[in-house]
Amino acid sequence: MDNNTQNTLPDIRQTLVLNAPIQKVWAAVATAEGIAAWFMPNNFQPELGYEFHLEAGPFGNSPCKVTVLDPPNCLAFEWGKDWSLTFELVEMDGKTEFTLIHAGWDADKVTEFGQSHNEVRDRMSGGWVGIVQKLSKIVED
Repeated sequence: MDNNTQNTLPDIRQTLVLNAPIQKVWAAVATAEGIAAWFMPNNFQPELGYEFHLEAGPFGNSPCKVTVLDPPNCLAFEWGKDWSLTFELVEMDGKTEFTLIHAGWDADKVTEFGQSHNEVRDRMSGGWVGIVQKLSKIVED
């Protein structure tokens, strides 16, 4: 085994079918107001390469950068120093299949706050379940 190989942990993936049209879901996941309503306050702009911050409460502001912008099907951005978040949307007869992918986990790394990726990944894996449920309430309202 090569020592340079990352000790990669699996991506966190949450997929659910939202009873809402794709444009409505896109507006909720690819605008500053939309993201703030179910995730975190932010100063996001839907522009490729745009640098913005997620306001992570006690953890301060996390720097982010838009890396993929393909309306209304995919938005991805770098989050903090190691992670990426991807939102994938698929239209399904007036409903939308939404997948959130939180990637960049490495068992050998620690976050900016000195916590191991292993520890944070377990906590966030559970946390995303509730966050995605919040999104579903907003768009299905």
